[in-house]
Amino acid sequence: MSSFTGAIESPTITEETKTREARDLPWQVVVHNDPVNLMSYVTMVFQKVFGYPKQKAEMHMLEVHRQGRSILWHGVRERGELFVQQLHGYLLLATIERTE
Repeated sequence: MSSFTGAIESPTITEETKTREARDLPWQVVVHNDPVNLMSYVTMVFQKVFGYPKQKAEMHMLEVHRQGRSILWHGVRERGELFVQQLHGYLLLATIERTE
């Protein structure tokens, strides 16, 4: 009985996943202004969804209020879609856009 002593290649799943994610970049989550939600509520949502400290959440809230929109996050599409769904759950108007 002979034993097999050939080398077995290790899988490159991690590299393939990273390559696929790199091709999927970049996407951004944008929150748009609305006349309904209170500023304090929007700040609280940004803290809960993105884990932002209060100061950063307030900065983005003010940008939404003054400029009509704020880009809150950049990354792969799947994660961005999750953030948009979470923001919709809090009744905020949010979209995901491909960046150029």
